[in-house]
Amino acid sequence: MAISVPSLFKERKYPFLFALSILLISFAILLLSNSFSPFPSLPISSDLHVSTSHDQSPPSSLQSPSPLRSQSQTDTARSPPELQTGNDDAVPDVVDLNVSLDVNWRNCKLGAAAVDYIPCLDNWKAIKELKSRKHMEHRERHCPSPSPRCLVPLPSGYKVPVQWPKSRDMVWYDNVPHPKLVEYKKEQNWVRKSGDYFEFPGGGTQFKNGVNSYIDFIQKTFPAIKWGKNIRVILDVGCGVASFGGYLLDQNVITMSFAPKDEHEAQIQFALERGIPATLSVIGTQKLTFPDNAYDLIHCARCRVHWDGDGGKPLLELNRILRPGGYFIWSATPVYRDDEKDRKVWNSMLALTTSMCWKIVAKTVDSSGIGLVIYQKPVSYSCYEQRKERVPPLCEHKNKQNVTWYEPLSYCLSRLPSDSMGNLLSWPTPWPQRLTSKPPSLPSEPDAEDIFNEDTKHWAALVSDVYLDGLGINWASIRNVMDMNAGYGGFAAALIELPLWVMNVVPINAQDTLPIIFDRGLIGVYHDWCESVNTYPRTYDLLHSSFLFKNKQERCDIIDVAVEMDRILRPGGYLLLQDTMETIKKLNPVLRSLHWTTSLYQGQFLVAKKGFWRPGDDLDDKKHE
Repeated sequence: MAISVPSLFKERKYPFLFALSILLISFAILLLSNSFSPFPSLPISSDLHVSTSHDQSPPSSLQSPSPLRSQSQTDTARSPPELQTGNDDAVPDVVDLNVSLDVNWRNCKLGAAAVDYIPCLDNWKAIKELKSRKHMEHRERHCPSPSPRCLVPLPSGYKVPVQWPKSRDMVWYDNVPHPKLVEYKKEQNWVRKSGDYFEFPGGGTQFKNGVNSYIDFIQKTFPAIKWGKNIRVILDVGCGVASFGGYLLDQNVITMSFAPKDEHEAQIQFALERGIPATLSVIGTQKLTFPDNAYDLIHCARCRVHWDGDGGKPLLELNRILRPGGYFIWSATPVYRDDEKDRKVWNSMLALTTSMCWKIVAKTVDSSGIGLVIYQKPVSYSCYEQRKERVPPLCEHKNKQNVTWYEPLSYCLSRLPSDSMGNLLSWPTPWPQRLTSKPPSLPSEPDAEDIFNEDTKHWAALVSDVYLDGLGINWASIRNVMDMNAGYGGFAAALIELPLWVMNVVPINAQDTLPIIFDRGLIGVYHDWCESVNTYPRTYDLLHSSFLFKNKQERCDIIDVAVEMDRILRPGGYLLLQDTMETIKKLNPVLRSLHWTTSLYQGQFLVAKKGFWRPGDDLDDKKHE
């Protein structure tokens, strides 16, 4: 007898109807799932396709570290979800780590310049079209579009870098094969070649008696500067090979050394190869990628910046990023020479600093004939208000996040930092208490301090219980670290006892926590991960990413981010990624196509290691050891 749906309802055969509905829904889902790619939201170019990898790389693995005690979480501080504990064998999802994108990777074809390629600084087409270079426009960022998907080749003879602390004084010549500075600065002891190495004897244009003597000279000149106590975070402008910052590390001072990519060939590359914090930047037409009131002290030793140029905008930019009560040390010929040219520069500088209410607290000359002047930024508005001519004016109040990204320089004095009640913020507590005490720039919401403290505890536990012992990372080989989504800087704070440093990156579309990072005595920059970083290839030993890709897929192609990670990570370096299984499934095949080895821990920690492979090479890494 035929069965109709109305008769089933009439006879109230609901169990049969329910089972039939489930069967139909399941069949529909099966049809839909077969019509989609395994990477539904990952944009993949038409020349890329997914295939199962059978390369010669060591097999990936799925492992579990020791359980992590759970922590309370908050979206405010970029804290990830709690780890699932209890059954260590239970994996939240299954992923085949051998799945790879079949990509026809190619080396960047730029001739000899390819090994040092920085896409946003080496866009020669855009640079040639500039209407002016008067204000260093040609040293600023000009990112190509679309982002190049080529791989930077290795220099001939590249080796595993010399480890810290030996690297402060010597690096492999083949890793940074740029000998011009040896000849150009041979009388100043910046760098010299010795066999297979470059050696750095600690000299400099202004360091005639060596950099340690110069550092002692500064403190004796003005004892209120207490290295590693009230002075913790420094910016060294036009840093050369960064010996000033390198030797201040012994004093518990962390220095952001910066210079442009210019005729002083590879100075920042030398700094990073040595294991000294550094970045490529220039004071041109745009603001530096640092927050207001960040640095305790700024240093310039013959840094070749015309501070009084363009109406004084370069010095006003230093005023913006210098903490109230902070110091600017200027060591240059106008300070201690008396010829007509230097007198003119000094008088112009004196007029500018007076109009900015900077006070000269010391001026002297050492036994070698090198002199310096120390200025101090005011801590209140009294001097600003007493000026007869209020030029430059105070900046307008800000009503938005203070993220300086492609912002033009301003002709105004930045306002002093204050809380929601208008009270001026105090100087951070002395180091090392500064690292974990309440940051002055922390928001004034009632639970802000609790959120900050919980974030600090979370990262201390995660690093101690999982990162250091459970992920198979050789931390003894790690010196230069970048946290790609730094939040409050908790990851860097948890690593503070290790002989490494962390560049904390706050993405431009994330909550602006960079002022808090500097308050803690750490360093960092703003960045847009849809573009390349202002650093040389092969400059970081470890990249850390905690839920970075959560908001990136709508703006950036994950393949382009992977290419940039491949560019800035050293061969033998690690990517440590904590993210959702969805993100891991998208990123892992790209990394495998680059011949990186990958391992997954507890369903959310992807550890990837970059090898020495480049397109056209075999996979023999031992020749680089």
